[in-house]
Amino acid sequence: MFEYEIATARRADLIREADLYRMAREAKKAPRGSRGQERERTVSRHRGLFTRAA
Repeated sequence: MFEYEIATARRADLIREADLYRMAREAKKAPRGSRGQERERTVSRHRGLFTRAA
């Protein structure tokens, strides 16, 4: 009975490890949405250049 519990726990560990491996491979293959887009910039240093709206 003890061997069965060890085998069941090992099987669960292997399944978890395989899921993590698969997710990592899918993440590498997935296209990145931010490629080719500029990052957003802050305007804090240019705040005095603009007039206040209402």
